[in-house]
Amino acid sequence: MRVHVRAGARLRRAWARRSEDGGYRQYVVYLAFVSILAVFALMLWDDGFLSWSNLLNIGRQAAPIAVMAVGMAFALASAEIDLSIGSTVALSSLVAAAVVGDHGFFLGAMAAVGVGAAIGLVNGLITVKVRIPSFLVTLGTLGIISGIARNMNNLQSMPIRNDAFSALFGAGSLGPISSLVIWTAIAFAIGHFALHHLRWGRHVLATGANRASAKAAGLNTDRIRISALMVSSVAASFAGVLLAGRLAIGRHDLGENDLLTVIAAVVIGGTNLFGGRASIAGAVTGALIMAMLNNGLILMGLEVADQLIARGLIIIVAVALSMRTPSESVGDDVP
Repeated sequence: MRVHVRAGARLRRAWARRSEDGGYRQYVVYLAFVSILAVFALMLWDDGFLSWSNLLNIGRQAAPIAVMAVGMAFALASAEIDLSIGSTVALSSLVAAAVVGDHGFFLGAMAAVGVGAAIGLVNGLITVKVRIPSFLVTLGTLGIISGIARNMNNLQSMPIRNDAFSALFGAGSLGPISSLVIWTAIAFAIGHFALHHLRWGRHVLATGANRASAKAAGLNTDRIRISALMVSSVAASFAGVLLAGRLAIGRHDLGENDLLTVIAAVVIGGTNLFGGRASIAGAVTGALIMAMLNNGLILMGLEVADQLIARGLIIIVAVALSMRTPSESVGDDVP
């Protein structure tokens, strides 16, 4: 009993350090959002940057990234990482396209999400049971899933001719608000509730902050890590459903370039890349920043190469500011 009490105390101290060591850091993403919005609004006023149609376009572009960012936040918070989300998006879009034609929009979406859950379970089991770092596991499954997606329809797109599916998961709207924005809000609400109001969310943070102390305190850290990777894959598969609904196709290359964007959005949003701290609101805001950067740079008329350079520099600065911890080098390692 005494061992469990001491372990629990160590766990609470480690968790507190991870949660409180950032100070101003938790606000960096919101300051960055307002600053970038203001700069683009002034520079691109005549180009309609603040028009309702353009703001909705930014929201639609951000939606799949935001959904993936919510899932990735849990993976990173548990001190794991999921590099297979891009290929999971592609495979899920193809599964949705294959199923929806014969079985309707509901089963099509469920089949795609089921594929994501299976991928996350495999990633988690190999990481935990075989004791291979999730970075390497998901790097391997990224290639495997990408190969399966390419073989599924011989590199051909699969059209979706189900109006209900397209309207519900991407092309439709509720009044002036796109269904993509609504799904993003739902993903945010679920993620925020799970992180802050469910015991599981606290256990994810505790496991990422100090796995040994969490295990000594009686937490099943293996199960928590597996579930966090499953959440990441399920979120990626649902992002695949949203992209398939918006474009009315399933395609082998959907989402393949989104991995770094998602990780940048999550880290900019205040989630610790090494576990123990996460912000769902920050992750969604980070996704909006990435979409706003992409939209603004295009409106500015920059060439693709210049867009990549500008976006990369902005990401580096934002991540550096969000991860800077002045207090850690002063007192955290002092016994």
